[in-house]
Amino acid sequence: MQANRRPLEGIRVADFSWFGAGPIYTENLANHGAQVIRVESQAHIDGLRLAHPMPEGKYTFNVSGFYNNYNASKLSFTLNMKHPKALDVALRLVAVSDIVAENYTPGTLEKWGLTYQKLQEVKPDIILVREPMQGSDGPHANFAGFGAVISPLAGISHLSGSPKRVPVGLGTNYTDYVINPGHAAIATLAALHYRNRTGKGQLIEVAQIESSVCVVGTAILDYAVNGRVQNRQGNRLPYATPHGAYRCRGDDCWCVIAVFNDDQWQAFCQAIGDPQWCHEERFASLQGRKENEDELDRLVEGWTSTRTAEEVMESLQAAGVAAGVVQNARDVLENDPHLKERGYYVYLDHPEAGRTAYDGPGFRLCKTPGRLRPAPMLGEHTERVCKEVLQMDDEEMAQLVIEGVLF
Repeated sequence: MQANRRPLEGIRVADFSWFGAGPIYTENLANHGAQVIRVESQAHIDGLRLAHPMPEGKYTFNVSGFYNNYNASKLSFTLNMKHPKALDVALRLVAVSDIVAENYTPGTLEKWGLTYQKLQEVKPDIILVREPMQGSDGPHANFAGFGAVISPLAGISHLSGSPKRVPVGLGTNYTDYVINPGHAAIATLAALHYRNRTGKGQLIEVAQIESSVCVVGTAILDYAVNGRVQNRQGNRLPYATPHGAYRCRGDDCWCVIAVFNDDQWQAFCQAIGDPQWCHEERFASLQGRKENEDELDRLVEGWTSTRTAEEVMESLQAAGVAAGVVQNARDVLENDPHLKERGYYVYLDHPEAGRTAYDGPGFRLCKTPGRLRPAPMLGEHTERVCKEVLQMDDEEMAQLVIEGVLF
């Protein structure tokens, strides 16, 4: 492949998605070379354009940290889908696109006239990727929501927290960030391969609840095979100990430690100075350590509490024991040595937001790595899309602006 060429160059995406799961999915495509045209409108602003964080003193549609982070490398094309003439423009865009993406409530595209059948009429090999929350049919098809709703519906929140307390949830729209965007991206790549072989497009439905359930697969199998309903376990696992977050020296400082087998247990004991209690019969086996886990955790924390979290992590990792500092947002952004070494965060200059950090690609292709451009301002590329993609002349474009179609 040509140097500096990204793998999806030449692929065009008509991106009708919004908020989280959809835009993150299409951003993965954009960062790897696809031309992603984000279809937006001032008549119905994406709520993330209104979401904080924002640079101090700036409150426009173009400076949301959330929006910009999820929409890097895209073009913004304003098209008011509430206008009767918008359908014709949208279909012209579809006709020159490879992929149409959306994650609206089921029926929204159909309300606009963008049925799969209609898309196929203008582009027979089109790939339509949909991310409805609970599928496009069935009793819950019209339920709206975000990752914070999907997590409890999929059973993820039920497994999060202390067994003696109600579920605490995950504190974030977890399923929006990796699970659903990742499944949609992989399905899209498979559809592109299929189209290359057969010349046929596909309709792909990534129901977010079905996609999200995959992360609790062991709990589902445990119930299906053993009839056992798993419950919250805090930081513990039935097949590992010590396994938890242990207090370290400093204010609210913690390190997580995970020991999965006897070899790791011996390595752990050597790393902490081989204290006498490591040789007690009650800790000689996994079963014994599990039966005395409360006391074992107390002893482990007696060692960690005299050291910084970084010291604990480094000494245990050097011994081959899984350990990691519990980090806050500043730690992850500025101090994490692994993320720094990988160059994960990318700093870009945005016309209004200024220089800010973006999440880089979650994976790096050795020969064709992804690259980011700053997120678009609302409607920044409307003229470019009209002229270069839709082949409009100045008169037609001006008339659509006057009529409120391009708005």
